[in-house]
Amino acid sequence: MTNVMELDFDDSGLRDLRAYVRQVGAALGLRCDCACVLTERPVSVYLAVDGHLPRYPDRDVALLWDENSGWSAAVETYSGEDLIVVADMGPEVWPVPGRVAAWATRLLEPADSTPPRRVPVR
Repeated sequence: MTNVMELDFDDSGLRDLRAYVRQVGAALGLRCDCACVLTERPVSVYLAVDGHLPRYPDRDVALLWDENSGWSAAVETYSGEDLIVVADMGPEVWPVPGRVAAWATRLLEPADSTPPRRVPVR
């Protein structure tokens, strides 16, 4: 995929978007059809992911995409209200799927995943 993709969001544009989202899901290792493409303008995507964010260990996580701002990460609320966006991938609207997966994976890493620094004993 190129960095900029012009879509009319006719049937072929939606097929391209769905294929892109499937590639992102595959790069994340997702095995189910856990994405929803919303065709009202701005066209957007909801992609449920496995895992939890360290700051929100008891909330489900989703990646969101829209045609104007690209990818962001959000957590579900308890009351069924709008999702809480907690991170934005940046200005690139169509990053390659592997970059999206690497970004999302970093977000999902536990805060204490850094191995302890080893100090030599003398």
